[in-house]
Amino acid sequence: MRSTQSDFPSVEINEIKYRLKSIFGGSVGNLVEWYDWYTYSAFALYFSTSFFPNSNPTAQLLNSAGIFAVGFLMRPIGGWLFGSIADKLGRKKSMTLSVLIMAIGSLIIGLTPGYKQIGILAPLLLVFARLIQGLSTGGEYGTSATYLSEMATKKHRGFYSSFQYVTLIGGQLLALGIQLVLQNWLLTPAQLHDWGWRIPFFIGAILSFIALYLRRHIDETDAFKSKDKLKKPGGIAVLMKYPKEVFTVVGLTLGGTIAFYTFSTYMQKFLVNTVHLSKEMSTTLSFISLLVFAIMQPLFGLLSDKIGRKPLLIGFGVLGTLFTVPILTGLASENNTTIIFLLMIAALIIVSGYTSINAVVKAELFPAEIRALGVGLPYALTVAIFGGTAEYFALWFKNIGHESYFYWYVTGCILISLTLYMTMKDTKHHSKIED
Repeated sequence: MRSTQSDFPSVEINEIKYRLKSIFGGSVGNLVEWYDWYTYSAFALYFSTSFFPNSNPTAQLLNSAGIFAVGFLMRPIGGWLFGSIADKLGRKKSMTLSVLIMAIGSLIIGLTPGYKQIGILAPLLLVFARLIQGLSTGGEYGTSATYLSEMATKKHRGFYSSFQYVTLIGGQLLALGIQLVLQNWLLTPAQLHDWGWRIPFFIGAILSFIALYLRRHIDETDAFKSKDKLKKPGGIAVLMKYPKEVFTVVGLTLGGTIAFYTFSTYMQKFLVNTVHLSKEMSTTLSFISLLVFAIMQPLFGLLSDKIGRKPLLIGFGVLGTLFTVPILTGLASENNTTIIFLLMIAALIIVSGYTSINAVVKAELFPAEIRALGVGLPYALTVAIFGGTAEYFALWFKNIGHESYFYWYVTGCILISLTLYMTMKDTKHHSKIED
């Protein structure tokens, strides 16, 4: 009897180690994928002149943002392809393949000569590389969200699943951190514009192969194994049996993805192009604010385990609707870096109500046989249409002299999502992961 009881702590410790190893392996791969994706945005300030001959800085950024948006067109295909693979062949196989494809995209960007060397072929190769990366990223979100949610325990699912956005933001931080090192210690501005911007893409390719190795040694989830034993089918036909859940993912994502891309990815360019900070100061403020943002994710995830997912989503919807225009207007007219930083943090606190739990909420909507596809495909479609074009619309409104229109556009999209948050069930109490 005593030996049986003494086994309990060791069994529990082994269970914790097993889950942490799996969550770490899935999360590190997620970090690398998003580093590769965001490196494009972070270094567009430098490589846009290499690929586009127009001398107008806003026009060059607009072209870069257009290709950034083009990458999003492949994300629904990636969501469908890798979601189907994850539901039919396993979460592990899907995540391993997606990170390999990302490495190829990064290598192409790093090796492509500029417009002066190969003419129109340069931006065409850039488009091709972004399409490959978009395919990979489109598959990464749904599969990793599913994997982390299934690996987490019911009691702490919000907390563990929040690490998807910790590593997603971590990818941005890594991209910005490398940019800071190159800007301040290793290269001159001229060197960065000439060839230094290629370095982070080579780093990304190397990191992708490391992540590939780690993902090959993680375990498959019990939820997929159980589904596989029951021989349950997946695919689009099965997904169509869940129209309410699909619509919920779209509505849930709409306002959140636009707010996220506005206050994270686009913010660095906004600080340079509208607030008129230096590139170095913009990178520094973006790095510090995103570091704080990453730290907030598990705290909000832990809070959702206590009070539910719905209150956090409603909080994001209400605060985002009320304060997006004042925050962006304040940033545009401010020159005090301390106030600029505090406004950025305020925006990211608001957005955390969505980012910290959106993955687990979506995963809790679907049964195991269709979960990765159900999370990935409608999410990728929404992000492609709204998140991927947020930066382009922002620059386009600025280019035509009505930048403030974009502030109201973001607000309107958050308000639409708020109506869904108010009426949806709290998935913490109605989760299909336990089914």
